Amino acid sequence: MLVRLLRRFLAPYRGALIAVVLLELVATGSMLLLPSLNADIIDRGIAVGDIDFILSTGLLMLLFSAVEVGCSIAALYFAARAAMSFGRDVRLALVQHVGEFSSREFGTFGAPSLITRNTNDVQQVQMLVLMTCTIVVVSPIMGIGGIFMALREDPGTSVVLAVAVPALILTMVGLIALMLPGFRVMQKRIDGVNRVLREQITGIRVVRAFVQDDTERGRFDRANDDLTATALRVGRVNSMLYPAVMLIANVSTVAVLWVGGQRIDSGAMEVGSITAMITYVAQILMAVLMSSFVAMMAPRAAVCAERILEVLDTEPSVAKPARPVQHLPEQVSLEFRSAGFSYPGADAPVLRDISFRADPGTTTAIIGGTGSGKTTLMRLIPRLIDVTSGAVLVSGLDVRTMDPAVLRARIGVVPQKAYLFSGTIADNLRYGRTDATDDELWHALEVAQAADFVHAAPDRLDTVLSQGGTTVSGGQRQRLAIARALVRRPSIYLFDDAFSALDPATDARLRAALEPETRNACVVIIAQRVSTVQDADHIVVLDSGTMVDSGSHLGLLGRCRTYAEIVESQRMAVL
Repeated sequence: MLVRLLRRFLAPYRGALIAVVLLELVATGSMLLLPSLNADIIDRGIAVGDIDFILSTGLLMLLFSAVEVGCSIAALYFAARAAMSFGRDVRLALVQHVGEFSSREFGTFGAPSLITRNTNDVQQVQMLVLMTCTIVVVSPIMGIGGIFMALREDPGTSVVLAVAVPALILTMVGLIALMLPGFRVMQKRIDGVNRVLREQITGIRVVRAFVQDDTERGRFDRANDDLTATALRVGRVNSMLYPAVMLIANVSTVAVLWVGGQRIDSGAMEVGSITAMITYVAQILMAVLMSSFVAMMAPRAAVCAERILEVLDTEPSVAKPARPVQHLPEQVSLEFRSAGFSYPGADAPVLRDISFRADPGTTTAIIGGTGSGKTTLMRLIPRLIDVTSGAVLVSGLDVRTMDPAVLRARIGVVPQKAYLFSGTIADNLRYGRTDATDDELWHALEVAQAADFVHAAPDRLDTVLSQGGTTVSGGQRQRLAIARALVRRPSIYLFDDAFSALDPATDARLRAALEPETRNACVVIIAQRVSTVQDADHIVVLDSGTMVDSGSHLGLLGRCRTYAEIVESQRMAVL
């Protein structure tokens, strides 16, 4: 999984990666020459008192050091650019792909997990890329080059490496194998903390209203403790790696001194060579040690890559057809033809055999009890989800044959829970149509009965709203969301219980103002209040996902028991 992710997103940066390899090759080669030159200074300069040789070799060492530093800096620059660009591209790909998900995919992953995958998971893989470019490229060159140079200096002393390097590699592999399951659990624990924290922040008013502060604090403590315990388990194993590596490195240095001392005593080796050997052994073991740092990160990055690709490999259930319809007439009709929908694994469908037609210039209302499938039916029209049986037609064409962007561009949606983005009121209204003028914005606000409080706001259209529009009341958010849909001038208006936060007087004024604005459009209203739907041209009554009847208000009163019960219950509630 990790290799596939890297191959996919690092391909555009091959040039930078090749530059890193070449620069690190030169830098490491220069570094490997220094111990040998230092040995020459000791054996051929200091030992015989040749000052000229010492100075010339010393200057050569300074030159190689300067080359090493310059190439290392340049390599780090290209590595950082490649790693940061990789992270940017992965995050962008995730956002774009998740943007194509339907409600089904969002329900499968959950918002907290998607956020973690696009932040923490990408960061872990991005850090591995950076470490790989700066360390993993250096380590093999340093290790192999160090072994070659050590054998060149003194093959007899190099036997220490035949024991030290395998011991170091086996130690690292064993400890990393112990850490891998812990990293996989850790990412899930991070998801859990994010989920609890997101719920508590979003539902803070409910928490305080029901005095559940201690309960929610306990939930967060449990999730936090689970993450901490997992991190500690991994950390304990991780903490053994560095001491084990240093122990092997120090024992190897002592072994080199012991073997080298004997060889110097026998005359088979010079003093300068043993100093070079100690340095080469240190470099070889340092190469393995640096690889261990990456090896510690690799298991966690592999888990993160698996989670990222799980999202990227998920095909949206609402897919763009191979040859989509790209054009629709100015005025469109809407038709449900034996439409049904059921969630995967559900015992019963949410909607069954829904059939009705809505023509331009007409208003169709959908009413029913809680859980009757009204919102699910609404989601089928803009293809937020797709029918599992039957069809939804716009101007006689199955919506599944259309480009989703073309279809949705002709639809103005006012959701049940009005959501506003951080920014100005004008920014939120222009979310409906970016080229709308201020006059068009004010007209939409007038129709939506929102102009009065926007006029009273300190900066009027430039008044800044917080995320979610929490700085305005629920009714004001609802009216701004309606104005946003009006700015779009769609062919189909979808009002999903969009008038529930309005008082009856404002509701009546708004619907009266909407009539001339939507005269040529197809209007679909989902509502709980009978007063909102009774003037509709066509009323569809749902009960437990089934269309029990349809018709006018008066006609349904006389023949539809479900509708009559809804009317009677609301009349009794008023009394």
